[in-house]
Amino acid sequence: MSTHAIPRIDISALFGPPSADRDAADAAIMEAAAGSGFMTISGLEGHIPVGSAVRADLLRLFSLSDDEKRKLLRRTFDPSRPNVYRGFFPLQKGGATYKEGIDMGPDVLRPAAYLADDPLLEPTPLPDENVLPRWRDAVARYYEGMERLGRVLMHSIARGLGLAEDSFDAAFEGGISTLRLIHYPIREADSFEGADESRVYVEHEGQRRYVTGAAHVDSGFVTLLAQDGVEGLQARAVDGTWIDVPPVNGTLAVNFGKLLQRWTGGRIKATEHRVLGAGRTRYSIPFFYEPRVDAVIMPLAQPFGQSAGETFAPVSYGDHLWEAMTKFVEFRGMENLRQPRGPAAAA
Repeated sequence: MSTHAIPRIDISALFGPPSADRDAADAAIMEAAAGSGFMTISGLEGHIPVGSAVRADLLRLFSLSDDEKRKLLRRTFDPSRPNVYRGFFPLQKGGATYKEGIDMGPDVLRPAAYLADDPLLEPTPLPDENVLPRWRDAVARYYEGMERLGRVLMHSIARGLGLAEDSFDAAFEGGISTLRLIHYPIREADSFEGADESRVYVEHEGQRRYVTGAAHVDSGFVTLLAQDGVEGLQARAVDGTWIDVPPVNGTLAVNFGKLLQRWTGGRIKATEHRVLGAGRTRYSIPFFYEPRVDAVIMPLAQPFGQSAGETFAPVSYGDHLWEAMTKFVEFRGMENLRQPRGPAAAA
């Protein structure tokens, strides 16, 4: 990112056997991950479901009536609902973030083992098939494709770190990855009422722009983002400036989270990013590739962990995720709904 450009990498060779092209893709991914912490990837056609038709199929969700959307709400927005972590979130006025959407878990693809005392393992509320025909099948296909892509990228990262390519596989087996669909409408004047102007307006390239997705760093591992051709996503460069992440059809934007940065001894960079309003309705589809709730994240084995000089207390992914998410305003007050159950809790 020192060149103020988001690297675009053709990863088609990652889906094939060992080759010089695959080695080159591995090296490019590690350079981006260790430098910018952001990249866009191409070469997905024929391997992973991407493109405008795929996105349009998933985004049919937002054609639902308000009554149907209310049936999918999380408990924060409807106290009568049982679901806390999964489900629909409506537009909220007066903040730096202005979006609606839904968070879905692995049960959209396969039966999941639910635990009544763990909201991270709750079922996803979904619209009825007769209300949105064939939509669930489209979601399942996309979720499966993103899981495969996440695994392929983690294999590449492992090779780039000098580790066996399957070093991370066990942690992600039976993971709780999240598929999110987001709609950013054009902000009307009343959406700013009560907002702190210093948080909802920024100066960028001499223009005053409003924020529709507040600046943040992802807390987890790998985020795979499909954009709809409308600009607005920006990443912060190492010199503090903001640069655009181009929304090119057939590509995905990729960034990394804080826990992967810690796990890799800082070799992988977690990068701050935000969304600015572009004067047009915008949609995006992020997929957060995540491990099992009981996966224990600890310093990597020598020699890599030793050379990185990184030490930290082992933590279960579920405990880390719950602590991170309950800092967001929509989950405040729910901290006690899930008790720690990883290494720190047993100590």
